[in-house]
Amino acid sequence: MATSSQGHPGQVPDKVSKTPTTLAPGQQAASLLPNEPSPPASAVTCLTTGAMSTAHQPATADLGIAGAVDANALSSMPHVIDLADSVVRFADRLHERILQEIASHHGHTIPDAQQVMLRALMDDELLLRQHAHALYLDAATFVIHDLAQPQHRLMALTTEAAEKIRRIGVIGEAIGLVGGVLLLVGSIGTGQFSQVGAALDKIQLHNATLKTLKPGLPPKA
Repeated sequence: MATSSQGHPGQVPDKVSKTPTTLAPGQQAASLLPNEPSPPASAVTCLTTGAMSTAHQPATADLGIAGAVDANALSSMPHVIDLADSVVRFADRLHERILQEIASHHGHTIPDAQQVMLRALMDDELLLRQHAHALYLDAATFVIHDLAQPQHRLMALTTEAAEKIRRIGVIGEAIGLVGGVLLLVGSIGTGQFSQVGAALDKIQLHNATLKTLKPGLPPKA
């Protein structure tokens, strides 16, 4: 039966403290689950290159909807880069929540079903970062001129989704929201632009559903 090796509540798990500082997020989480190989460094290290180059630029939603450009979503390269930024932040929040879930077992056995779910969410995290990296590398390819969605709505929804992931009490409730964000970036990445509106509706639906649930975790400082 697989077990995790976290220490006392409130302490950083031993495996986390021994994790090299260069370890990518997906590898950190995977190292805490037994019998699961970490994603290769070459598949993950490059994923944050674009994020680092744009991390200092605030996303449209961070500036407030009142000051946002009310243009069609993804109608320019800066719009696409803003979306990539938001996807990276969403993946970061998902990574943090996975680590919190692992640490919550305090060294006790993690049920098999829970391990399966956590590994699936780790795979989703890596996929989100891969999509974001593609958006950074070739933003011009993903410009959509006739998407009948305002950019500020897209950014507000993805920002709210990241906050929901950060505060969610039961990690299983995050699956639908993660799926919505994956549908959004996957549709853009494969040129299925007609699916973008449906993906935004799915994110909005899950945001609204999770808003009615009392957070089980305090927001991190």
